[in-house]
Amino acid sequence: MSVIYENENIKIEVEKSEIPWLKIFTQTPYKEMSEVPGVLKFEIYYLLDIVEKEMIAYYNPTKINIASFGNYMPHVHWHIMARFEEDSYYPEPMWGTKQGESNLDLPSFETFCEKVKEKIYCL
Repeated sequence: MSVIYENENIKIEVEKSEIPWLKIFTQTPYKEMSEVPGVLKFEIYYLLDIVEKEMIAYYNPTKINIASFGNYMPHVHWHIMARFEEDSYYPEPMWGTKQGESNLDLPSFETFCEKVKEKIYCL
């Protein structure tokens, strides 16, 4: 997996997919959100906000999906996904049943990741 940002508290990873998809992890493996210190919660939500706004500005998706499960990996983390009517799972979740073939022609994911990093490093 590719890490696009990391500090002592958090890392942001790429999830390989047909859609733009990033994941935010805490560096400390908290099992539940209620275990995460308050200051870290603010940092997480600030980064979620940056990623979501950049996905909207760059891709103009039909919808942004944000999910936090941790059933298979009991480590607090969030999935941020840009969804499109033309993706192969829409309107199902990416973990759901494939609805058809993808018909996406999206701008560069690498450029998007660079834009996210620029926004974060401007903090």
